[in-house]
Amino acid sequence: MNQIINIDFNKHIEQSQDITNKVNPSPSTKKISKKTFNIQFVLSITAIFIISSVFIYYKFSLNLREDFSNLLINNYSITKLYANNHDHVQNNDELSADTIIGIIEIPNLNISYPIFNELNDELLKTSVCKFYGHFPSDANNTEDFNLCIAGHNYDNDKFFSNIKDLNIEDKIILYDHLDNQFIYSVIKKYEVKPDDLTPVYTTITNSYELTLVTCNNFNGNRIIIKAKIEDA
Repeated sequence: MNQIINIDFNKHIEQSQDITNKVNPSPSTKKISKKTFNIQFVLSITAIFIISSVFIYYKFSLNLREDFSNLLINNYSITKLYANNHDHVQNNDELSADTIIGIIEIPNLNISYPIFNELNDELLKTSVCKFYGHFPSDANNTEDFNLCIAGHNYDNDKFFSNIKDLNIEDKIILYDHLDNQFIYSVIKKYEVKPDDLTPVYTTITNSYELTLVTCNNFNGNRIIIKAKIEDA
């Protein structure tokens, strides 16, 4: 009986010592804990600094591209102002990819961008790009009445990030290189899968159409805005 009592008593003492050690750790334990905390603190600060730097660079880069787009518009306007021959309409197929063929304005989104003649990844970083169709003023156009323009979606107010917010009958204004103005009204907005090309090669009216395309970064679909030209 005494042996059992002694065993239980000793066990109780050991448990008490363990609790005491946890509540009052030894100096060596305190030193290790402090060192671990310092390492974690330094790693956290480093991670925050890296993430902040990447974010700041991303925003700076976007602003640079926006500024460059505005510069392109200004240069484009000056070029048109001093052009000697306004009667010749050049075929878009004869132009280089980075030739500016016009300007797109969307008043309700407060955006205005030059339109590049062709679409590629580098040009999309600077402005919006035509990838199918022609302006209504193109004398060489006899069948492609659906002008398609693509722009990046950066989930902010740059390029085509906010075209999803357009409403039916909102206006989209295009200017060609001869300063002809074409006003379109939004008639439909929807999404398609990335491999669905029907918005490009089909029209839903018997008139000139404008199709804007950008990405939905949440589900990978393509956001489509369809607009019909208004009667002159």
